[in-house]
Amino acid sequence: MEVAGTQPTARFPRWKLAGGKIALSLVGVCFSVLPADALNGSASPQSGPQSGSVVRRPRAHSEQERSDFNAAYALAGASKEEAAAIDFSNKYPTSELRRYLYSSAMLQYQRENNPAKMQEMAERVLALDTDNPLALVLTATALADSLGDHDRERDKKVSTIKHNASRAIQAAEAGYPGTAGEAAVYKTTLQSMAYSALGIMKLKTGDDAGAEKDLKMATDLAKIRPDGYAWYHLALAQDHRKKYAAALSSVEQALQLASSDPELQKLAEVEHERLAGLARNSRNGSSTEPQ
Repeated sequence: MEVAGTQPTARFPRWKLAGGKIALSLVGVCFSVLPADALNGSASPQSGPQSGSVVRRPRAHSEQERSDFNAAYALAGASKEEAAAIDFSNKYPTSELRRYLYSSAMLQYQRENNPAKMQEMAERVLALDTDNPLALVLTATALADSLGDHDRERDKKVSTIKHNASRAIQAAEAGYPGTAGEAAVYKTTLQSMAYSALGIMKLKTGDDAGAEKDLKMATDLAKIRPDGYAWYHLALAQDHRKKYAAALSSVEQALQLASSDPELQKLAEVEHERLAGLARNSRNGSSTEPQ
């Protein structure tokens, strides 16, 4: 038993933190940016969904480059896609299409639950496109997930999370060259993931007030595609701040979204049991709380 008000030990699931699953829902949206007609030698700028915005589409400078790109882009399997991206980059070192192959490899590694390789591919994307919002947000998410109390690169990771998440939030505002509906999903999902990464980082570094603020923003933004992990970590931040009623409400939201995720289900059930016990003890006038 613990004395009432003692801060519980936070439990952080690996890799699925702060929107790892949501990233999968962005695959179709983000990569519909690259229609076949944009790969010819005379692609022209097109209007984006926002008034006055113009999107310059990438282009292949030769039929061979386009053919090689299409062959590489069609590959299944992250390691094959990575190898093809490297080969294509070596053959066409100035091609505008290189980042799309590295982006494809990045997302395939994400689907394969390989955060280290996903982050490596994301860094290659960012070397070619410093404001790529998906690469920014996935690196921030992976770093927030791997951040530990005794991490030798803790300060560097915290700095990178702050920078990449903040840049992703800003970059998502630039709009998306698709329909208005797609643009709304793209913007709110990326920004929700970025705020989740910031919230996880702050939760792990003891800034519970900052964590609550960022995670609340993440859940508010993710109305279209709610994220159970964001709600779970919001509950932890509120629990740490002794906002037990709010924490109980948040973890109940997490439980509603956890039916297909046994890991989240278990974590949320433990936190719910703790908070429900606190509520019972409060009603009974007890000064203790369950562990």
